[in-house]
Amino acid sequence: MGLRLEGAYTALVTPFKDGAVDAAKIEKLVALQLKAGMTGIVACGTTGETPTLSEDEQDLVIRTIVAAANGRMQVIAGTGSNDTRHVIERNKRVAALGVDAVLVVSPYYNKPTQEGLYRHFSAVAKASYLPIVIYNIQGRTAVNIEPATLARIVKDNPNVIGVKESSGNVDQMTQIALELPSGFAMLSGDDSYTLPCIGVGGKGVISTVANIVPDLMVELTNEALAGKMMDARALHQKLFPLIRAIFIETNPGPVKEALAMMGLIEREWRLPMVGISEANQAKLRGVLKDFVDLSKAEAA
Repeated sequence: MGLRLEGAYTALVTPFKDGAVDAAKIEKLVALQLKAGMTGIVACGTTGETPTLSEDEQDLVIRTIVAAANGRMQVIAGTGSNDTRHVIERNKRVAALGVDAVLVVSPYYNKPTQEGLYRHFSAVAKASYLPIVIYNIQGRTAVNIEPATLARIVKDNPNVIGVKESSGNVDQMTQIALELPSGFAMLSGDDSYTLPCIGVGGKGVISTVANIVPDLMVELTNEALAGKMMDARALHQKLFPLIRAIFIETNPGPVKEALAMMGLIEREWRLPMVGISEANQAKLRGVLKDFVDLSKAEAA
């Protein structure tokens, strides 16, 4: 398909102001990602609270990011659903918005079999001219995409070019690296697995913590991809307390709290997501101050 997936990608939050999508804040967040040298941005993923966004709001988020990126970084749009027909229609809609690829999560709640997963992704791929990145996250979907199933999907659908692998299973990551073709990109879907994922053959990460410290995540990813594993390990260990802190409650609660503390967005979530507890706010602030100067944070 011509698109090469490699490096650090940020799963961008969706800022709100008075209950509406805050496009101005999105533009500022994209500017920070560009300055850090981020390879790309994933719009409308889980971190972006997409299940609570209308299709028009999703389009606004994507259009804003595409315009702000202006061809200087890749933009991947989340379009996943548990309804195959809806995913196909959504892919057609976002194709007109100028994205480089789509991220399609495995169907959630209805728990398809491995055969069902194969048919779902094959139907989606055959109906799309955009490159497709599969998102495997059993913790949110209830079903794991087995490496053999993933290999079968990719063999029959050449526009499936990568997987966001969030199994947290290094054995599975290794199996994917062994079974999938060399041009296929496995990206870690968990910040804390960036280093081991690249170590067994992955090509990068779709990161949540990069919302806060994009420069450090770019550096870690680049060092690991360059084979400088000792340097990458030092960065991994440096980032580890912050990674733990931003998952102290359900994502994207803590990461949006951190960005609000930094003065980058308003303290707004959309139900059923809520802000984190006062006790966890204190814990998060205690870790965050080691990475950013909170005293200089302007009011969002």
